[in-house]
Amino acid sequence: MKSFSKKFAGISLAVMLLLPLLPLFSLPAAAAEADAEQVDILFLHDTHSHLDSFPTVEGGQNVTLGGFARIQTLIDEKRDGNPDALLLDAGDFSMGTLVQTIFHTDAPELRMLGYLGCEVSTFGNHEFDYRSVGLAGALEAAAESGDPVPALALCNVDWEAMEAEGLTEDQRLLKEAFAAYGVKDYVMLDKGGIRIAVLGVFGEDSLACAPTCVLKFRDISEAAADTVKEIRENEDVDMIVCVSHSGTSEEADKSEDEILAKAVPEIDLIVSGHTHTSLYEPIRHGDTYIVSCGSYGRNLGSLSMSRQADGRWQMDSYELIPVTQDIRPDDDAQAKIDGLKEKIDATYLARFGYTTEQVLARNGIEFATSDDLYETHTEHNLGNLLADSFAYAAAQADDPDDHPIDVAIVPSGCVRDTFATGDVTVTDVFNAYSLGIGPDGIPGYPLISMYLTGAELKTGAEIDASVSDFMKSARLYISGLHFTFNPHRIILNKVTDCYMTDENGNRVEIEDDKLYRVVCDLYSGQMLGAVTDVSYGILSVQPKFADGTPIEDIEDAIITDGGRELKAWAAIAAYLDSLEDLDGDGVSDIPEAYASAQGRKVIEDSRAIGDLVKSPNKFAFIILGVIVLLLALIALLLWLLIKLVRRLTGRSARRKG
Repeated sequence: MKSFSKKFAGISLAVMLLLPLLPLFSLPAAAAEADAEQVDILFLHDTHSHLDSFPTVEGGQNVTLGGFARIQTLIDEKRDGNPDALLLDAGDFSMGTLVQTIFHTDAPELRMLGYLGCEVSTFGNHEFDYRSVGLAGALEAAAESGDPVPALALCNVDWEAMEAEGLTEDQRLLKEAFAAYGVKDYVMLDKGGIRIAVLGVFGEDSLACAPTCVLKFRDISEAAADTVKEIRENEDVDMIVCVSHSGTSEEADKSEDEILAKAVPEIDLIVSGHTHTSLYEPIRHGDTYIVSCGSYGRNLGSLSMSRQADGRWQMDSYELIPVTQDIRPDDDAQAKIDGLKEKIDATYLARFGYTTEQVLARNGIEFATSDDLYETHTEHNLGNLLADSFAYAAAQADDPDDHPIDVAIVPSGCVRDTFATGDVTVTDVFNAYSLGIGPDGIPGYPLISMYLTGAELKTGAEIDASVSDFMKSARLYISGLHFTFNPHRIILNKVTDCYMTDENGNRVEIEDDKLYRVVCDLYSGQMLGAVTDVSYGILSVQPKFADGTPIEDIEDAIITDGGRELKAWAAIAAYLDSLEDLDGDGVSDIPEAYASAQGRKVIEDSRAIGDLVKSPNKFAFIILGVIVLLLALIALLLWLLIKLVRRLTGRSARRKG
């Protein structure tokens, strides 16, 4: 026992003597941890001119989201912890609110990104919405402003191919504007001694969504691979980041940024824009991470990466920080944004007789969201309201064509936001339908008027029923036309009933050879060719004038009112302002009729044999004919194969005999 006590006392004394020395033994490990290379990156994409906070509906609740003043507060908090935190943007910084109306003259989006401290951005498809002259004007205004602006990186513009063909006037204009701004394939940054290369790419689907873009582009994987090789050969680089306006998708063959990650594994991080995706966990392929934070500045993306022994980077933390009304807005940033709103009132809205905060109607209806219109294939009250607005405003216009409006069409791809309950302002209306510019150079797509045959109207219904699952931006919301479709029937033969109604709501049959007047926005008319391509030319329509003459240039079909283009957003504003004041408070009220479906698009969800084969159209017979032909060819091949086998078997038997 005494021996044990002595040993215990000795061990205790040794421990007490060594305790003060323990920090010295831990110094190498602590030093190694302190010396570990780490990069903190903040990111945005698809902010779409949403510089100010905005009311919308999420999860059935009215919420106020986003705003660069609140984002500034979050960025400042992050940079208090690490002054070298890098802020990146992946394009579509414009087109989505009234701020875009001074995009081509003042470049407020680029200048506010610079104010936030964004160091690199790239181009999205909507940067081309104001056509070449509009984008060139924005780049010139940003460069000449004297304000901090982000560098712009884009490596896959195919100037070589365009120059070989001879640059058009618009292409030359953009090339000069790119040079004046300083657009580069990639940008080198130094963050706390870590050398980061940031390249930018513009995807295939982005180009398909930019009908007024005159540029040609190389495949993003090929161009990125060449740029990464150039970076490796010419730069002392520690990390390679790509700001990509290409996007991800659940369909592997359409997930362009995942294809890029696999094709160019040297890229450490891809900030993925275009598809408005919110990735709450990064996608990883090999050592390449893909991140997305959603649209309109709803979230600020934040991540940290540390360098591993093999030189690649590991993601240690990742989050999407919601930008909610609970976050205190930065006062100086908000003051700049408020100043922009005053300029918009004076320079843009004055010509329409509106102001940004003017109340047009009061709303007690729970409207579908813009995402609902895109994702859920059914009738939606928001689509009905917008289509009715087009029909109303076109009918009121003093356009030379005074034929009644038969049908008005709104595609989901043009609807950018919804209406919360309460006051609906001019800003809210513009946010809901904000895209584009007309040939007049004034922001906002104009409405167009065209004529289609009854047979083509039925084709339009079939486009919605059959094609829009593959091209969700082509989901159609219609005024004046009613149709029923069964999603379980064979493709191109899903519509089982299609008709119109008169002013009393009575059914009116559609005459295949009769011309009907159809109203939609300019972008929709420009995208008719894309629908034709997706359906391999089977579902095509030819816009016509009232006399049946084909419209060669869709801009010739623009509706004018008072000698100027009738803008789509202004049509919605005029309709809301025209609604009855139900409670006598001097403001229009959105009627309860929009609270429920109106039978414009009816889904017949049936797998019964009779329902699957009834009312076949011409496309059904074409498809069945092709199937029969294929079966006949297969049967013929089998017969020839059997005959050949028998012949060879017979020869073998004779040889043995």
